Amino acid sequence: QVQLVESGGGLVQAGGSLRLSCVYSGRTFSSYGWFRQAPGKEREFVAGISYSGSSTHYGDSVKGRFTISRDNAKNTVYLQTNNLKPEDTAVYYCALLSRFYPPVGNSWGQGTQVTVSS
Repeated sequence: QVQLVESGGGLVQAGGSLRLSCVYSGRTFSSYGWFRQAPGKEREFVAGISYSGSSTHYGDSVKGRFTISRDNAKNTVYLQTNNLKPEDTAVYYCALLSRFYPPVGNSWGQGTQVTVSS
């Protein structure tokens, strides 16, 4: 059984950056991803990364601004978010991907809040 713990969220001004982290345990040789959910909206795929880190893909709304990476020695997946916009405000969730593409999340962390002020 996998456990996921996110951190790194916070309040930032538009144009700023945050690095989110997700420490996973229980399923090392797996793909992981980030999703987000804003109030009143459906959960949205943000980014996914394969076990080796050699393959990544992104949701259209974050391409060119966000970067997903991982450090398997630390059992951690990162999401570097740059040039943040108010519409990026959401709870960000780390997920074990049961399918890499199209992405399907299986197990979820508790989420970390990202708030971008204009």
